[in-house]
Amino acid sequence: MTGRSVATIVSAVLLASVSACTNFFEVPIETPISAKMDVSAFRRVLVAGFISGGTDDVDANLETVRLLRSQLRSKSGLRVIEAEVLPLAELAADKVKASNTSGPAVPQGAADAQPVAPVPQLPGAAPGVSTDGKIRTQKDLDKYQSIFADVAFWKKIGEEYENPLIVTGTVLFTPQQTSGFVTRNVEQYDQLGRRTVVPMRAYMERKGFAITPKFIFIDGRTGATLHSETITEQVLYNAQQNTPALSSYFELMDKILPTFLGTLSTQKIRGTRVLLR
Repeated sequence: MTGRSVATIVSAVLLASVSACTNFFEVPIETPISAKMDVSAFRRVLVAGFISGGTDDVDANLETVRLLRSQLRSKSGLRVIEAEVLPLAELAADKVKASNTSGPAVPQGAADAQPVAPVPQLPGAAPGVSTDGKIRTQKDLDKYQSIFADVAFWKKIGEEYENPLIVTGTVLFTPQQTSGFVTRNVEQYDQLGRRTVVPMRAYMERKGFAITPKFIFIDGRTGATLHSETITEQVLYNAQQNTPALSSYFELMDKILPTFLGTLSTQKIRGTRVLLR
């Protein structure tokens, strides 16, 4: 018997076996993904507040705190602390003003030196920085980043709430508008009424929102940063579609929450496998 004949017989046997498997059924499976942080040293978690900006249509600080606390109650083993949401942007702004007004120390022997005239501040602002005093862009947020490195500040917060794990950070939620060619599926019917779907490219104007939260996890016992993670998501709609900003916020955060929760606790990804019988 030649090798080709053997291969033909084996193929026939396999084909007969597969043909006999007329029943297909799905088996659910779960794949665990380990947490990025070891939070075993903490029993409580405080979602303190966020420095937020981008649009006035959504209070991203308040909404993010509420959403994360709700998720942590049901999907984390840590006890969520109910506390007032910190106005973190205002606290950070006060610290920036205090550091600007307290000039550098005068060295010894320089008491008789001639005073130096202050450098005049030119009107306007640097490119990408808002001129109305509100947080609109990432550059506006960058001015307040120093508060997250203030170990004494966060240690004091931790002592007030019995040394929990502190969750804080920034949230930039900004409107987006773009235009260009988009591929979409179009239904077509022939003379016999048969339906086909054909991809077509069309020029469209779209609008929506983008969100960039930066989650910072701080040890309430020491005030030191344990971990930080930045995530960006975007959603765009047809220009004629009127979608409320708050709806877009929750739609985007729904995509981000699994990554956030996966930082603190082991998550399970559910799926299915198809078996033959």
